[in-house]
Order: sequence, then C-alpha cells, then structure tokens
Amino acid sequence: MAHGLGGVREMRLDAYAERFAAAGYACLVFDYRHFGASGGQPRQLLSIRRQLQDWRAAVAYARSRPETDPRRVVLWGTSFGGGHVLATAAQDPAVAAVIAQGLFTDGVASALAMRPDTSVKVMARAVRDVVGARLGRPPVMVATAGPPGSAALMTAADAEPGYLALVPNDAPFSNQVAARFALDILRYRPGRRTAKIACPVLFCVCEHDSVAPARPTLRHARRAPRGEIRLYPDGHFDIYLGEPFERVVTDQLAFLARHVPIGSAPGEAPGPTTP
Repeated sequence: MAHGLGGVREMRLDAYAERFAAAGYACLVFDYRHFGASGGQPRQLLSIRRQLQDWRAAVAYARSRPETDPRRVVLWGTSFGGGHVLATAAQDPAVAAVIAQGLFTDGVASALAMRPDTSVKVMARAVRDVVGARLGRPPVMVATAGPPGSAALMTAADAEPGYLALVPNDAPFSNQVAARFALDILRYRPGRRTAKIACPVLFCVCEHDSVAPARPTLRHARRAPRGEIRLYPDGHFDIYLGEPFERVVTDQLAFLARHVPIGSAPGEAPGPTTP
C-alpha cells in the first residue's frame, strides 16, 4: 500500500490498513524514497521511475515474507499511487488483485484540469529546477497543494484543505516536491495499460474528482478485462474520512473477500474467514 502525490503513509493509509488487518490480511505500507520515513536525497524528489521501482521492490519483499502467500499479493494504491499499481500489475502477471482509488490514470487529463495561469507558474519553476539540477544546485520546489491560482500541483478549491486535512500533526510531511516532476507527469499515462492487467481490478472512482478527472479514468477502467468499477458521489479527498471512507473501504473488503478470500489459494473456493 502506498500513497499518492507527495503523500506519506500517516495520511490515512493506516486507517485502511487497520481495516484490512482486522479482516485477516497482512498489510505492508511504505513511503516512496525521498519521502516520509524512507531515505533518499534530496528530499521531496518525486521520480516516477524510482517510485515504480519502489513498488516492484515492495512486491518482492511481500512475496519473500514467511507469513504471506506469494501467490496472493494484492496491490493497493490511492491517487497518484493508484496509477502506479496499474502500471505495476500490467507488468507482473503474478499479482493476485489490484485496488485503486481516486486514481490517476492520465497525465494530460490531469494537466488540462489545471488553470492556465497555474500551469505557467508551475512549468516555469520546473524548467528552473531542471536547469539547476544540471548545474548541481538544490531543487526548486513547488507546493503540492495550494490555493486556486497559486504555483502548486493541485489548486482546485478542495485541494489544499482536503490534502492537508489528511496530515497528522506529527507526520514527517512537507507540502512541496521538486518542480521537475511537472514535466514528467505529462508523459505518464498508466491508464493506457489497463487492458494488459490479467488479475481482478477494483476501480474506486470519485464522480467529482478535481485532481484525477473521472471521465478518462472510467474510459481506461472499462478496458480492464477483469475490472470492477465503483462510483462515489464524492471529491478526490473525501473518501479518506468519515462516511465516504466507510463506503469505499467496505467495497474494498468485499472485493478482497470475493477474489482473495482469507484461507483460500487462487482458483480455490472461498475458505474460512480466518487465516
């Protein structure tokens, strides 16, 4: 399990993991390198290539653990991490199932959801960051979430309050990333890989998602051979808390019970409800 854009595991991933663990599932929750509790310098560097490597390393580690069945590893990702689990599963036919919520699927669609004035500000910083990196200078940062019209990656009206509401006071969190990421996101379109995912996939899509627009997400989700789509009348950040959280985590537990039931191997009939 891993978070999205600049997020760390303390930002409500523990709430999901606790519910899955209570149902009998072992959970591995990790921070990407350069973020949170993980190492890596400089801090707050968001590299898509490195984060996908982190996912592959996490899957390999989970499969190596004596308490887990390597044939029954499920990937869970939210927001930008939702795109990563699609990309990872498309390359790994041994993944048992995927859960992706509020998922990023298309960099172009997300970029078009950004205000033009914000795009100009962010791209100017991204170019400065790339040039500075080549000259050995510290990263030029951009806010991950900010008010509308600001130089931030997420500037919808609900972005800054919704994102920061997930951060506990003691979390190792910084609301910024190296600006060069803004140039990479345009080329990242993990939704295009859904047709190659062999395992069951649960797509939890927010109808009023201001960060990862629902329309392209649904278009990509319908191409998944074993995809299941759940629509929620919520915004991107709503499903982490309160009643929306209860709805989505209930659907995710039901999906797990159908496809990776406790006590059954792949292809077998569901077994008892305890390991």
